[in-house]
Amino acid sequence: MPGDATPPRPPPPELPPGLLAEYLESARSQLGVLAGLAHRIAARSTDREALDALRREIHKVHGSAGSYGFMDASRLAAGMEATVKDWVARPDDKDVDRGSVAGWFVKRLAEMLGVEVPAAAGLPSMPRVGSPPRPPRPQPPPTPGPHAKPTPPTPPSAPSTPAPPAPPVRATARGSETILVVEDEEAVRSLSRRALEASGYTVLAAADGPDAVRLLERYGGPIHLVLTDVIMPGMNGRELAERLVQRRPGLRVLYMSGYPGDAIVHRGALEPGTAFLQKPFMPEDLARKVREVLDQG
Repeated sequence: MPGDATPPRPPPPELPPGLLAEYLESARSQLGVLAGLAHRIAARSTDREALDALRREIHKVHGSAGSYGFMDASRLAAGMEATVKDWVARPDDKDVDRGSVAGWFVKRLAEMLGVEVPAAAGLPSMPRVGSPPRPPRPQPPPTPGPHAKPTPPTPPSAPSTPAPPAPPVRATARGSETILVVEDEEAVRSLSRRALEASGYTVLAAADGPDAVRLLERYGGPIHLVLTDVIMPGMNGRELAERLVQRRPGLRVLYMSGYPGDAIVHRGALEPGTAFLQKPFMPEDLARKVREVLDQG
């Protein structure tokens, strides 16, 4: 499966200092996990446990890479996730060399993020990923012959029309309330926490549902909103929100997921009209949505 290497896209300017380096370090570890799964699938393409684990890990990449500005990597992960879903649905289908495809994905993802796959992980053999094409060298203008007609002078160009003024930059929605962030993917949890703190909020962070329940019970101050992932191991976001609202009536809830909102509703994980933010999201999008939910009547 060929492809052209793409240099990593610069991070969005909204990222707090140092956060990108933290993400890339966690991404490198995640590439090691993906490479290990690619090895397992190369050894046995019908390994259902490895296939399902690969799908879950790729889903995390789809949500986190885009939120950190690597949209091409996020789109690559979305396409690969759809492919692996088909593998999970038909685990005994051997028409495709799944190990090679999974290995190609890991290497391509590493190139897009600008990080290396951990040396200990290695990768199964795979088609070579192409290098970016070299830009053409500028050619000197042709030398005119002895009988060439002189080139007429270029007429002066008309005065250019001044460009319209740039639209005013919209200020990030700010606040001072307390937000509980619940997300099992560390990169997204860290981004959400720091983005909200930069917007003036007090942020409590939990890695899963039980951790969030314990944190809420210990915290003596007010909590105004819980931002929770929908799909989490153990306790899903809807179940968690119901437990938290029982303990703190009036607590507002904002769900997030890498799956589209209509797909989440269709699966019965959320009710129609529920406040929802789809991953990947930029920090300013998160702050704006949180402010919108807090300001609802």
